[in-house]
This record gives sequence, structure tokens and C-alpha cells, in this order.
Amino acid sequence: MRPVKPDDLPALLALIADHADYERAAPVPPGLGDRLAPALFTDPPRLRCLVADDAGTLVGYATWTRDFATWTGRHYSHLDCLYLADRHRGRGLGRQLLDAVVAACGDDEIQWQTPAWNTDAQRFYQRLGARPAEKVRYTLNPSGPVHGTG
Repeated sequence: MRPVKPDDLPALLALIADHADYERAAPVPPGLGDRLAPALFTDPPRLRCLVADDAGTLVGYATWTRDFATWTGRHYSHLDCLYLADRHRGRGLGRQLLDAVVAACGDDEIQWQTPAWNTDAQRFYQRLGARPAEKVRYTLNPSGPVHGTG
């Protein structure tokens, strides 16, 4: 596990596209690399990223941001993505990647989500000692119409 480098961006974008497809999400938008690069490669980065490198080939990644929780009055880290290419699962790389994120986050609590249908991920996280927090996630696109109000 190592921090992402600017030269990794094309391979990282390919993994992100695979991840979006795996999670049945919309395809990644055009120009994503142009938007991610400044977040990843400024000092300090707004988006932190570790990659799993297998003999020079990127096979996984984890991204996270740091935020502040009102209820605890403490910082926490939001794990936005944790993904391994399918053929590299089951070899301990996911655990190594998450352990590397935990080490990088120091004393921060780490929070994340996974799709309700992804029971494999849920079992993986629970084997590591993580516990689910029951919430419903919402998104609101400020540039799109809001339906169902009123």
C-alpha cells in the first residue's frame, strides 16, 4: 500500500470506473481526472488516496476525507471508497488497504457506507470489527430539480 502518485491517475481512473460499475452506479463523468487531480495532489490533499500496487499494476484503492462531527466535537475520517479488482480479492489486500487507512487516520474514528445489497463487503467489514450504523443516505443535486416537495 502506498500513496497515489500523479502518474497513477489513468490506472486509478480505470479502477474508479470499475468500482462504479460494480456498485451499479452511474458511469464516471468525463473529465473526472481533471477534477480529482487537484484534490489528490495538492499539499495538503483534500482527498487522500492509498493504492494497492501488485508488481507495478494498481489493483485497488481507498480514498478518504477528514471531517468534523457535531455530536462528538471531534474530527473523523470518511472512507469514501475502498475497492479491489475482483481477481485480487480474497488474498488479504483489502485488509491491508483498510489497515493502512486506519494507520493514516491516526486517532480519528472512520465512517463509511456500502450498498445494502453488498453482503460480501458487509461480512468483510464485520469480520474486521466494524459495526453498521443504521441510517438512510440521501443525496441532493443542487443543479437538478427537487421532486416530491410540497
